[in-house]
Amino acid sequence: MKHSKTKTSFYRRLYVAHLISVGVNTVPQITQLTGMPRRTAQDTIAALDELAIRCEFIGAKKDGGYTINDWGAINPLWIKGQISHICEVLEYPAPD
Repeated sequence: MKHSKTKTSFYRRLYVAHLISVGVNTVPQITQLTGMPRRTAQDTIAALDELAIRCEFIGAKKDGGYTINDWGAINPLWIKGQISHICEVLEYPAPD
């Protein structure tokens, strides 16, 4: 099934926010798990703010990582419950 760019962009942001919240919180970790290009991962993290998801980088560049400070209007429990569907739409592996 073909999904719209709007839906896949939204789901990609939710998926990346979820990954960050479960400890897959660096660009290299995200690209390794998903196979998405580095620039896509960076742009997706930067775009979380458009969904009112407050994401912050903590630590030094070499050993730091991102953290979600505020989910805004997004319910992270909904994402957790829908993660298989989200991954299916994006054709990404579900996180462990």
